[in-house]
Amino acid sequence: MPDDKLPSLEAYTQGLPYNLEAEQSVLGCVLLDPEKLPDIMEKIASPEVFYNEQHKKLYALMIRMFSESRPIDYITLLEKARSEEIFDNDATAKSYLLHLMELVPTTSNLSNYCDIVLEKYYMRNLLSAATEIESSVRQGEGSASELLDAAEQKIYDIRQGRQSSELRPISEVIIGVYDNIYEMNQKDDTRITGLASGFTQLDLILSGLNRSDLILVAARPGMGKSAFALNIAANVGIKHPDMDVAIFSLEMSNPQLVSRMLCSDALIPSDKMRTGRLEKEEWSKLAVSAQRLAGTHIWLDDTAGISVPQMKAKVRRLKNLGLIIIDYLQLMTSSTRIENRVQEISQMTRGLKIMAKELDVPVICLSQLSRAAEQRQGHRPMLSDLRESGSIEQDADSVLFLFREEYYADNEERDGADDATRNTAICIVAKNRHGSTGDVMIGWQGEYTRFSNLEMSREAPPPFG
Repeated sequence: MPDDKLPSLEAYTQGLPYNLEAEQSVLGCVLLDPEKLPDIMEKIASPEVFYNEQHKKLYALMIRMFSESRPIDYITLLEKARSEEIFDNDATAKSYLLHLMELVPTTSNLSNYCDIVLEKYYMRNLLSAATEIESSVRQGEGSASELLDAAEQKIYDIRQGRQSSELRPISEVIIGVYDNIYEMNQKDDTRITGLASGFTQLDLILSGLNRSDLILVAARPGMGKSAFALNIAANVGIKHPDMDVAIFSLEMSNPQLVSRMLCSDALIPSDKMRTGRLEKEEWSKLAVSAQRLAGTHIWLDDTAGISVPQMKAKVRRLKNLGLIIIDYLQLMTSSTRIENRVQEISQMTRGLKIMAKELDVPVICLSQLSRAAEQRQGHRPMLSDLRESGSIEQDADSVLFLFREEYYADNEERDGADDATRNTAICIVAKNRHGSTGDVMIGWQGEYTRFSNLEMSREAPPPFG
């Protein structure tokens, strides 16, 4: 076999993980039995998995011939290799392709050969990531927190590359679907397949908060999106006391979050909560609400500028994770340095969707809207109002807008507004992968920072459990 086909001495001295014989055996199996190529492609999706440059080119050539329905054997591959000048000369090409076929002990061990090639590929990626991390640290390319985020993202990207789904027969999948339908039939309301948010009409449209969904809640500042998310968190946490609900607040501190949740649950005006001037009856209501919320598994994190990898690292410690809430998208930071803000937001929304799918829980992420709605007659928000909207709409499974007409009224109009206008809000379902879109009317009690089902907007919180 020609020496120029062996890995260079430099590769060995660098200590890069590599198995020449395994790579040669994988390619040799294709020449001996071309029908094995689809099996190989299921495991080795890209030519970049090979280390040797000739092997990369040969495998890419095999994939292209397969895609074009061209026969693959010693003669046809030799002819293609000649035309693409993969080898230095014709004699080298002939001898090396023959060597690939002679080297293979048996095609029955093909799966093991592929595993070895993949293992070495991931080891090289890990070594490369470690080298980049070391270089970034030595050169001081950011704070320790930023470097940790970047390091975690590199490892996460490698791990993602290892995860691939296989084709499954419908007979296998249908059993799980049938069982799921049967379980839903046992529920009180079979129209809700996910977690109940506590907002009845919204749950009917969305079918609840579904696993692996990224749900975007967007509004202009002051419209109540944080209150809406906290209301959902309390509803889920109280209804399911053993379920972990994680809230990441990039704007408010943990004490501020808890104060809002107590105010909403106990129906105590927010100004009284801030001053502590409560009446005797209100102290009793506050004690009941405090006990009720303390009995939940709601977890709070007020880390400023948190990234998706950081979030994922934290929620992985929770044993029975059921819901993640993030307040809000534009205050998050990317784990890698990206100059373009639109691309940075795009990376984060994609990361959030992957996180929702990987953890198999709904993720509710709040987002700001641009000022476009302010200039529009009626001020009703639409999908194009999403700030840095490049991929937000694409990645989200559901997009909800909160809209209150009273927000845009001047003082005189507010004073003259009737209770129906003042105490109602619209939750606009602008996108819904699970069904229809439309408007949901909900109650709004600004003094308690509380949204509720319209029919109970002026009542005490309903019993849970």
